[in-house]
Amino acid sequence: MDGEHYALSGVERERERLPPIYNSSAPAAFGRGAKQPFPSLGSFISTLSQRREAGGRGVAGGMTGTLSGTLSGTLSGTLSGTQWLRHGRELPPICSDVRQKHRLSIDTLPPEVKAPFPSDPILPPRTKTTKEFQEDMERAVQSGDWREVREFYLTTFDSFIEINAAFKREANGSFNTIDDSGVNAKFVNAVYDALLSTPQDIQKSVLKGIINSLLREWKGPRTKDDLRAYFILVQNPQYSSTSTYVIYAHLLRQIAALSEADHHFLVHWLKKLSARRFRQPVERLLQFISTRLFPAEPDELPPLAKCSWWIPSATKVLGLFNAANSVSSAPIMPFTDFYNITLEHIDFMEEYRTWQNYGNSNRFSFCQFPFILSTVVKKAIIQKDSEQQMISQARQSLVSKVSRRQRVDMNLLFLNIKVRRAQLLSDSLDELTRKRCDLKKKLRVTFVGEAGLDMGGLTKEWFLLLVRQIFHTDYGMFTYMRDSRCHWFSSWKCDNYSEFQLVGTLMGLAVYNSIALDIHFPLYCYRKLLTPPTVPCDQNAPVGMATATLDDLQQIMPELAHGLGELLSYEGNVEEDFYLMFQVFQEEMGVVKSHNLKPGGDKIPVTKHNRKEYVQLYIDFLLNKSICKQFAAFYHGFHSVCASDALMLLRPEEVEMLVCGIPELDMSALQKAAQYEGYGKTETTVRCFWDVVLAFPLELQKKLLHFATGSDRVPVGGMADLNFKISKIDVPTDWLPISHTCFNQICLPPYRTQEGVKAETHHRHLQRRRLWPGVTRLHTHTHTHTH
Repeated sequence: MDGEHYALSGVERERERLPPIYNSSAPAAFGRGAKQPFPSLGSFISTLSQRREAGGRGVAGGMTGTLSGTLSGTLSGTLSGTQWLRHGRELPPICSDVRQKHRLSIDTLPPEVKAPFPSDPILPPRTKTTKEFQEDMERAVQSGDWREVREFYLTTFDSFIEINAAFKREANGSFNTIDDSGVNAKFVNAVYDALLSTPQDIQKSVLKGIINSLLREWKGPRTKDDLRAYFILVQNPQYSSTSTYVIYAHLLRQIAALSEADHHFLVHWLKKLSARRFRQPVERLLQFISTRLFPAEPDELPPLAKCSWWIPSATKVLGLFNAANSVSSAPIMPFTDFYNITLEHIDFMEEYRTWQNYGNSNRFSFCQFPFILSTVVKKAIIQKDSEQQMISQARQSLVSKVSRRQRVDMNLLFLNIKVRRAQLLSDSLDELTRKRCDLKKKLRVTFVGEAGLDMGGLTKEWFLLLVRQIFHTDYGMFTYMRDSRCHWFSSWKCDNYSEFQLVGTLMGLAVYNSIALDIHFPLYCYRKLLTPPTVPCDQNAPVGMATATLDDLQQIMPELAHGLGELLSYEGNVEEDFYLMFQVFQEEMGVVKSHNLKPGGDKIPVTKHNRKEYVQLYIDFLLNKSICKQFAAFYHGFHSVCASDALMLLRPEEVEMLVCGIPELDMSALQKAAQYEGYGKTETTVRCFWDVVLAFPLELQKKLLHFATGSDRVPVGGMADLNFKISKIDVPTDWLPISHTCFNQICLPPYRTQEGVKAETHHRHLQRRRLWPGVTRLHTHTHTHTH
């Protein structure tokens, strides 16, 4: 049967009626190839349309016996996915600023969207309850007679109207709010839980019904019943099988093409799902994207070029789940569970360049949806972007020298920092200020009066010593909060905030040069650092003024946050019992000063009616206004090094991981990733070493890692990114181990027993050789005693 020419099916006619933003002739998304001809769903859908019209059935009607039989035969051969869609159409362009919309519109839309919505049709009465359905299933399993269950599934999934009739709590109730989908979730769960245990013909009948539903001829905007049907269908567990991916893809395309107001409702309905029910469709979507990118068999799915809209559709629907997770009062699942690690194996720099070059157009890029990119991918993007900027800076310096016919000094390729240990902080500040034009070059540190070449170890030591000095309580720049075990900015006023800029620059250099710092800022600090993620063109524009909540204050000053929480919940007379005014008192340099939280605040009492405003102003003053100049300097210092579009991809938690690394140690993972030189992994010395190290308490493991690498933090990519090496050194067995922190290398004498390893690595001092062989050897001592 020729399926190349046929009357427009409901899916295509529906596309013709979409708003311009979703019905564009712009270049298509993922495939980036030429635009495909007008769409075809193949002979199967054409046959379906003709038979349905011939039968005089409406969209809500069931299948005739002949049509059901035809579809059963067709479906069994087409669910492999390769015959059902031969000439796919490009997905209508996904909105180019979808990333900003996910961050802004979900929060800024009013509680109820005011636009008028079409009324829902009258639904046929359906009276089956969850209990009755479960009883039907039990009888069918015991007797083998599935007729009643088969009829239920066949009828229920035949159309959107039937789906609503079966699962809506009140058949003709409106339920037009974001707070209540009106769906009987318990019944939906029971039906889906039982579906995969039913005979194959029943499962196929459900898929036929979904096809029938998706072919509906849409006229005008979607009703709330349509949204409910999409909400129910996206939870179908059958989409775990690649044989259903063609149908799944068309469902996802229709959901992706809904209006923003419809998406707003779906997001708030999705966040009401239980954690398990929420996670299941998320995992199916991630698997769908992975399988589409890297199918197990070449012919398992239609050619990627002919269905380039699959991945953009699935990614956008996944974005709705991510938005639901974000707006939920407490995250339903960790944000890291939205990562698709398969994307670590694609050309993500090409995705990044596409996003940079076509960010405001309709070209799809995974960077439009940063929640799906793992921190490993984002770190790699930032590193490669940094390397390109480093090369560009070095090239400009060389070209400038050559054009002036000056002698080329290879030091031009580096950010060379020369400091004295005795004046470490002042020298570092002077050097970074004087060489601020070179901040994007490769960092190289020299300690004055000490021979040596920095291959990475001296840089790590410089960061370590500088961080310790800056964050020392005696220095006064930061206050250590004992209750929350973090540092926060001191609010003292001064004429020069250059030292705060130094700390920001230091953090930027650490990210830029892939160095993990032992810094303990609250998560809110990193949110401020991304507010905004790129430096404003107006130098006087405020930066770092992130909206602060009681939860943010809890991270920093938990005792104060608890007190303000009690004020908000107090049932008595707030004004008489607390006797508070709209002002706050702070000690600065030994002097207590008062600050009004609003004009005339010292004369405005806090009452039961205005206490929320008081608490919000109090929090904003502590976390924003009182430290605005300090943080602005810190912000500009960080962005002077890390000014990159890649920062727009990051969450605050991810910035923290890039700056500080991962604090959790997994020595078993380090053992698996370790490289060996002079030893084999099964030799006695190596086996004894790992037996001893794995038995160490956490504190000793951190000290060993610090001894070997110069840091006790793990990079974002995990232990494998350390490139940790164990080398053999031919010396007597009573010698101590030696480390090369530049190369994350530890050199072991040929110890023969665990006792020998313990004696030299546990009960004595560890020697660190900071410099490579052939250069002056400097030895330091690190205590590793335990009590």
